[in-house]
Amino acid sequence: MNDVSSISSFADIRALIAAMPGPDGDARARWAAREPQLTKPAGSLGRLEEISGFLSTWQGRHPPRLDAVRARVYAGNHGVTALGVSAFPAAVTVQMVENFRHGGAAINQLCKAFGVELGVESLELDRPTADFTRGPAMTEAECVSAFRQGMAAAEPGIDLLVLGEMGIGNTTSAAAICHALFGGVAEDWTGRGTGVDDTHLSIKIEVVAKGVAVNRSDDPLMVLRSVGGRELAAMAGGILGARMRRIPVILDGYVCTAAAAVLFALDRTALDHCLVGHASVEPGHRRLLAAIGQRALLDMDMRLGEASGAALAVGVVRAALACHTGMATFAEAGVSDKH
Repeated sequence: MNDVSSISSFADIRALIAAMPGPDGDARARWAAREPQLTKPAGSLGRLEEISGFLSTWQGRHPPRLDAVRARVYAGNHGVTALGVSAFPAAVTVQMVENFRHGGAAINQLCKAFGVELGVESLELDRPTADFTRGPAMTEAECVSAFRQGMAAAEPGIDLLVLGEMGIGNTTSAAAICHALFGGVAEDWTGRGTGVDDTHLSIKIEVVAKGVAVNRSDDPLMVLRSVGGRELAAMAGGILGARMRRIPVILDGYVCTAAAAVLFALDRTALDHCLVGHASVEPGHRRLLAAIGQRALLDMDMRLGEASGAALAVGVVRAALACHTGMATFAEAGVSDKH
């Protein structure tokens, strides 16, 4: 992968997308040779079998490994929060980052439970993005800077990257991105987020519709710049950086998947190295999963963010690896195979 510091424009990001490595067919073939020999009927472990194959394919090795699993949570603040789109004030973003750093949040407990190293990165929390109902949320330079910071998380030696976010107001940005990329009406993509009441939900829908109308563009990167946020740009950068280093990724819920959708809109294969950890109860998330052709690993009625659903899904991914690498073959166990 090119030095991250060399990425300075949307043109550079497009060049990287054009140069993305594809799946490793040899590693996939080695996985496929072992899987039918394991002591179970073919296909009986369902998606667990698919996940172990996914790991081999995108790590480019067999057997795959999960020795170094890293979670990155990006925090950003949004100018549209001042318009009444959230049940919580923007100050909560800063407060929650401190909670993460002191080990007090849900994501801290989930990472401990599943052997995940957690890192939290603040993205200019004292300087929220601009109100996107009046123009772009970020300049190209600001968007690229956050994208580049996310790319830096994809360091050599990581076996699996888990991505998530924290940012009061960012379900509004997620809804606006999805509306801009996939059409429909603002109501299709806009949910209650932190739990807003009917009045504030109406405001939120109006903000999403106005933001998309004011910043209309057919360029997915311009959509990210115009109605996104720094933490969404960083997650998109983390996804692309991981692809360049052949690191599989688990995406969290609606906001994280909306950031990923920007890359999908640029190249339909850009998320082939990604799994979606869970299906959020935000109504737009299921619609978005259908639009990008993904099926979440878990459906737990969660809507917290913080990479919590993705971290929980690490347990499933570890189970898939354990079954593929630890089970005996028919020959080793002395069990008769099918005739």
